[in-house]
Amino acid sequence: MESQVSVTNKREKAGVSSTATSKDKLYRFFDRYGMLMILIGLVILMSILSPTFFTTGNLLNIVRQMSVVGIVAIGVTIVIITTGIDLSSGSVIALVSVVAASFAHPDTYPVIVPILIGLGLGLLTGVINGTIISKANIAPFIVTLGMMTAARGAALLFSDGRPIGNLSPSFLWIGQGDVLGIPVPILIFALVGVISYILLNKTKFGKYVYAIGGNEQAAVIAGVNVDKYKIFVYGYAGLLSGLAGVILTSRISSGQPTAGMMYELDAIAAAVIGGTSLAGGIGTIGGTIVGALIIGVMNNGLDLLNVSPYWQQILKGVIITVAVFIDSRKNRKS
Repeated sequence: MESQVSVTNKREKAGVSSTATSKDKLYRFFDRYGMLMILIGLVILMSILSPTFFTTGNLLNIVRQMSVVGIVAIGVTIVIITTGIDLSSGSVIALVSVVAASFAHPDTYPVIVPILIGLGLGLLTGVINGTIISKANIAPFIVTLGMMTAARGAALLFSDGRPIGNLSPSFLWIGQGDVLGIPVPILIFALVGVISYILLNKTKFGKYVYAIGGNEQAAVIAGVNVDKYKIFVYGYAGLLSGLAGVILTSRISSGQPTAGMMYELDAIAAAVIGGTSLAGGIGTIGGTIVGALIIGVMNNGLDLLNVSPYWQQILKGVIITVAVFIDSRKNRKS
């Protein structure tokens, strides 16, 4: 009799264990691929609602439009992994836009000059952010908020509040050209994604970034030069904002002191929707790219359905709030 009870208990425990294991596997699957499934679901839904959505031209247009935000979002993702934040991205884009455009007139400088100036200016603003944050020990929110205001003011001052046009054809090719039918901004976006993935997952830099975000004090004790790597992280984010500014300027055919408005919030939204934790230590480049594409698909699909842009802003806000809520719940459980 006792042996029968023992066998029954073992079977019940095995059944409970099997159920728990399958639940864990299912949870891990959705945790890893949930946003990708949502993206696929959105594409299917928009294709049903709008016959013009699922066409090669429109799909390329979605990725091209989101490439600028996506590039910024990749930099912001790495910043957030270190428990930081960067609110200056949009304003840096505007500053880079007007400065690069002033060096991109026909028959003046080779096209490499405005590109390098744009990248260098973006890198400089990022290094300034990182240096103040790490050396003066001031909260990233405050520092990057100050840079956001200063860079926007500098863009307006430099351009006298007016757009700068008359750009060379070689410069315009960066944002408007294509290679084998694929728009150049998409190719640049893909290249940035690959490089950033390698940096985060295959190098010492990436290991230290996750270590700082996971436990900064432990990283210091382990001998990581936290200040140096924070400067690197914000410098890289600034560099990508500079690149985004060059691409956007080329795409709209002018340097605009008002360019990049709200881009920093879209970039943060793409990172958070893609699974980057605002608590730090968690985030992937692939997830951020999926998050950017979700925003792009949603914006494009709602435009095709003639939904008011005001409703689109509300919907985006709801999605960001839900994503942060899910993130906070996961952090509490862990």
